[in-house]
Order: sequence, then structure tokens, then C-alpha cells
Amino acid sequence: MVSKIKSISTSAVLACLAFNANAESLNIEKYQQAERKLGKHTENLVFGTVERPSWTENNTLIYQSNTEQGKQFFLIDAVTKVKRLAFNHQKLASALARITDQEVNQKKLPFSRFDFIAEQLILLKIDDESYQCNIDNYLCKLSKNAVKNDELVAPNGEQAVFIRKHNLWLRNLIDNSEKQLTTDGIENFGYATNNAGWVRGKKPVVKWSPDSKKLTTFKHDGRNVGEMGIVSTAVGHPKIDVWKYPLPGDENIFKIQRVVINIAQASVVVLDMPADDHRSTITDHVAGRDGSLLDVDWSSDSSNFAFVSSTRDHKTATLKIADAITGKVRTVFTETAQSFFESGVSGISWKYLDKTNEFIWFSQRSNWGHLYLVDAETGNIKNQITKGDWTVLELLNVNQETGKLIFSGSGKEGGDPYFHYLYSISKDGSDLTLLTPEKKHHRITLNKNAKYFLDRVSTPNQPETSSIRSTSSKTSFIVEQMDITKLTATGWQPPTPFIVKDRNNEHDIYGLMYKPSDFNASKSYPVVNYLYPGPQVGSIRGRHFRTARGDNQAIAELGFIVIEIDALGTPGRSKSFHEFYYQNMGDSGIPDQVAAIKQLANKHNWIDSTRVGIWGHSGGGFASTRALLTYPDFYSVAVSQAGNHDNRNYADEWGEKYHGVLVKNEDGSTNYDSQANQLIVDNLKGKLLIAHGTTDTNVPPYNTLIVVEALIAANKDFDMLMLPNRGHGFARKPYMMRKRWDYFVQHLMALTPPKEFTFSK
Repeated sequence: MVSKIKSISTSAVLACLAFNANAESLNIEKYQQAERKLGKHTENLVFGTVERPSWTENNTLIYQSNTEQGKQFFLIDAVTKVKRLAFNHQKLASALARITDQEVNQKKLPFSRFDFIAEQLILLKIDDESYQCNIDNYLCKLSKNAVKNDELVAPNGEQAVFIRKHNLWLRNLIDNSEKQLTTDGIENFGYATNNAGWVRGKKPVVKWSPDSKKLTTFKHDGRNVGEMGIVSTAVGHPKIDVWKYPLPGDENIFKIQRVVINIAQASVVVLDMPADDHRSTITDHVAGRDGSLLDVDWSSDSSNFAFVSSTRDHKTATLKIADAITGKVRTVFTETAQSFFESGVSGISWKYLDKTNEFIWFSQRSNWGHLYLVDAETGNIKNQITKGDWTVLELLNVNQETGKLIFSGSGKEGGDPYFHYLYSISKDGSDLTLLTPEKKHHRITLNKNAKYFLDRVSTPNQPETSSIRSTSSKTSFIVEQMDITKLTATGWQPPTPFIVKDRNNEHDIYGLMYKPSDFNASKSYPVVNYLYPGPQVGSIRGRHFRTARGDNQAIAELGFIVIEIDALGTPGRSKSFHEFYYQNMGDSGIPDQVAAIKQLANKHNWIDSTRVGIWGHSGGGFASTRALLTYPDFYSVAVSQAGNHDNRNYADEWGEKYHGVLVKNEDGSTNYDSQANQLIVDNLKGKLLIAHGTTDTNVPPYNTLIVVEALIAANKDFDMLMLPNRGHGFARKPYMMRKRWDYFVQHLMALTPPKEFTFSK
């Protein structure tokens, strides 16, 4: 009897243990369900999209759309409204298959650069008959003479410049001949060098004149600039990458000696002025996304050009005009901001009106971003063009003959201040006209003569309608209507927009909330807070419709409420809102994140504010660690990726713009101590997973290792993941994403995640 009782007791214990083990594991189906919410799965379920739009000279819109037949290119005439396939996609696929010996499939076109080749063929006006005749010859010609990744093409499309051994060269795109333009470039003092420290490129940084006969660029002086080094992981000798990378407080930073190059004579004229600091008025590089030199605007006759010189501390911008023949420089206008000067929100928004000897100038002197008309001779402001408690985002076009301006703006129409709208106005400030009436978010692509624009209209939870509209009348017609039927049939749901107050109960703060598709209001859900603190962008990055915003919905599917907001310190609203934590980047809007979650928890009893995790990448990697250390009783888990944990270890242009020039005090402290995470590691209470790529050339891994060193010295428990031979872009790569999901499941839910979950290909 006794033994039977013992046997029953043992069985009961084993059964209980088995039950607890099952209860403590998260079913793998949850991970599979979460994966299905990632963009690689959801985007293919939406049709009627308009992607990669561009305009030709003859008012024709080219765009790519996801259709039932796969990705297809279309042409649509803005005047006749006629829409057609850009070419026979199957014939092109077949031709490419012959070249690559791959199987033909119209839905999965067999060439990695199909999109690029398709666009080039459209521009070459290749029609169906050409495909039937001799497509292979066209592809061969295209391959030989197409612009290369390290070249910047001239406006005439017939020539391009590139860098060879620190000098600038010209390639004729018609006959493939080459010509050397400069001869005195040397290592660390070469022409058009594309290096901002945190980012490097092979494409030259120049600004072509409209007639393609001249260009302006610079000699990039890094001779006395400090170096950064990255070491690869390998069996045997590693690769060592060493390059110039200035840091805040360095005595020497990059300088640019401005020049003009005459193409025909291959002559170089040095501008009659000292070298400028390597600064622009809009970003932390002097090169735009296409490689062109920022803050330069040529006259229409190519005889002179205007440009802006910015000081190292980003506070002062000086507008100048240079003679393209003599190199003589004249100063027109200077503006100084107390924090940092910017010439636009979405893009540089000053313009040289050479025909009337005027400038359009963007300024936030009224606390709001507005346009002003400036006399180019005297430098006096003639009149303020736009006014009010709202902001101009970007000046898109100026018609010098009519004086009509077209620009994007936000905050004027009421409702969500992050919705973008398009306007026109006369340069004297009269006739302000709203061109996009729907109270939604408008993504604008203006055509080359500014007569028409593509307007993609949506909200975070309403699919997109794409139309072509006129800038001079109210006429419009629909190009594509997004169809999300197949997407919603899977149980997909959009995020929920919400509004809360900031930490001081002064400003409305806008955010998005993600809930599990099997949400049950009777349950209590832990919170995952995704953040990117800015200051150059916020967490949400655009209010247009998306089928997935990173892995936010995927994380929610695991059983979390995911919350993201654009906190104080992010752009797109007033100047005071944007510069809120200037000289105090340790703030990073984190108190607003906490305030938002508390307000939402007070409103919704299914939000458990006692179980809150946070994660971010890059600036968000810094801020997630910062949140765990500054609010140790609120945040209990953080996943911190590729963080710039102390901006003394990061690019000078970033830190000196948003935190100020480094000041060292007599006691050894500095003004940068207030943002250095390694100095407050004693506050750590919760669970921290800190991760970095070992070959990250944007945010070098030493940014993380200085925090790791301090954590070890403080005898703190933490988890670290160093990703060998990974650069900066690992935020949502499968392994890191899985580890992040696992970490929140394990430490916020107290459940065991499925072992080594593998994402589908």
C-alpha cells in the first residue's frame, strides 16, 4: 500500500512537472504566425501599388506595381491619361534567361538587376518590336555604356565623372572614352572624396552645371584627421580596415577646399575663400543620396552658382555666390541659430533665383519652418512668404518666370501634424493654395516641369490611392487603387494610431500601437516599446500605409502590445519641439516614452505596465540601454543593438550638431558626460542584451565595448552578442530578430521560446 501511494505520488509529481513544462513554453506556432506578419510575406499580398515612381521629360510617369502577374512596369501619360505596360515583361525575362541560363518565370524574373535594366530600356524607348528584333544587342550596349555605381552622370546624359587615384576623371558614355580632369589629388587630399567618417562611398561628390560643361566640387582634406580601424574575423590574418573618421572634440576635422572644373579645358579654379568645414545645412554629410554635392545651386546660364558654408558647430549658415570663371566669391546673407541651423525638414529648401537676383530662404526663426524672399544683392529680406504655426517641409520647385513656388508642408490642416500636404504660393506670399485636399498623408512625386504630380494618399491604417494631379487646377485621375483583400483575408490588421501627452502634459504626442491578431481584452499583455530617438528622424518614419513596419506586428503576434511614438526631440513640427534635448542627448525623448505607456495603461486595463521591455538600433540602441539605466524601475528588459553609447566615439558631424562642441572642464569632466551610458551602469537592474556587429563602420563596435567594459567593472550581469563580420544593418536580419524575440519572450513573459526557430526562406 505504501509503495502504491509512493508510486501515485511520483506519477502525480511527474505529471505536474510535465504540465508546468508545457505551460512555460511558447508554442512554435506563435513564432510561425509572427513570421507571417513580416514584410517579405505581407507585401506580396497587396496589389495596385505604385513603387519607384519617376517622370520623363514628356509628362510620362514610370512606375512599378505589384500585380497578380508579378512586378510590372507601367507608363502613363499625364495629359492623355493613357496607361500601358512599359514593355513586354515576358519577352524581356526570356531574353535575360538566355543570357543567364536561368529558368524563365514571369512572376519571378530571372535576373537580379531586372528592375535597373527595365528602367534603362524604358528610357531608351525600346518597344516590343525591338525585343523581337535584337534585344540581346540592346542589353549588350546597355551593359557597356550604362552609368556605373561609382560614377555621377551629367545633366546631358552623355558623360559621367568618377574618381581614380584621388583625381577626377570623365567618361564619355557614348564612345566609352576617358579623360583626366585633375592631376594634383593625393591620398587624404583628393578630389570629390566621398567620406564623412561614418559613411564612405566610391561615387564622387560633385554638382554639375545645367549645361554639363562645368562642375563644382572640392578637395577633401583629411591629412590631419584621426583614424578609425575595424578588424575582420577569420582563420589566419584578418583584414584591417583603417580610414579617416573625425570625432567630436578632435582638433582637426575634414575640410573641403571648393573648386570649379571646366570640362573642355580640364582646368581647375580654386574658389577665392578659405576651406570650409565638412558640413551641410540638412544632414551629417555634404553628399546627397545620389552623390551630388549638397547646398549648391547653379544659375540657369551656368555662369555662377550659389552655395552655403556652415560652421563646425552647425549654428551659422552663410549664403554665397561664386563666379564659375574667376572663382571670386561674394557673401550675401548669414543666419545663426542658438542650437543648430537647418535649411529644411525633408530636404534642402533654399533656392537661387538668378533671373531676378533673389533667393528663397528657409528659416525657423519664428519657431516654425517658413520661406523668405531675400535680395541677392543686399542680403535683405524682402518679405516672408509663408507664415503660421505650421511648417514648410521642403521647397520642391520655383518658377522664376511666374514666381510660383510649390512646396510640401505639415501641421496647417489640423489633425495629425505628421501628415504631409502639397501647396503652391506666389513668392510675394499671396495665393497660398492647398493642392492635396484629403486629410491624409500625401507622398508627392513632382514631375520635371512642375505641371503634374503623383499623389499617393493613405494613412497608417487606410490603403493607398495613387493619382496624377495638376498643380494649376483641381483635375486629377486615379492611377492605381491599392487592393489589400488577400492581405486582410490572412487576419492581418493595421496598427492603431493614438494620441497622448508628453512628460509635461503640454504637447500632443502621436504614436502607433500593435496588438496580437488574436487579441483578448480580458487578458493582460506585457509591452515592447520600439524607439528611435532621432533627432534627425523619429520612430515611426512616415504616416503612409504599410503592410509591415519592421517586425512590430510580428512581435505583437507573440503576445505583446508594441508601442512606438515620435517623442520630443524629433523633427517635423516646431523648432522648439525638435531641439528639445539639444546639448542633452541623454534625454532622447525617453521620459515621453514612459509617459505614453503609463497613459495608455491607465486607459486600457489589458496593458501591463509592470512588464515593459524596450529595444532599438543605432541611436535606438543607445536609447534602449539609456532607458533601462535611467528608468530601472519601469523598464525591466532591453535589447540594445549597434548603439552609439557615447558620441565622443561617434561621428563629429552628428554629436557636434545635436550635443554641441566638446567642452572639457578643469575637473576632467565634459559636457558629453550627460549622454555617456558607461557612466551610469551602476543603475542596471533589469535584463540587458547588448549587440553589435564587429565590422560596423558606421557605429564602430567600440561604442558598445566601452559600456561592456564598464558593466564588467561594476560586476553587473548582462548578455552580449557580437556578430562577427557584420556591419551596421543587422537590425532585422533573421538571427538577430530571433534572438530579440526570444529575449522578450523569456524575460517579459517568463516563457521558454521555441529552440532555434528558423525563418522560412
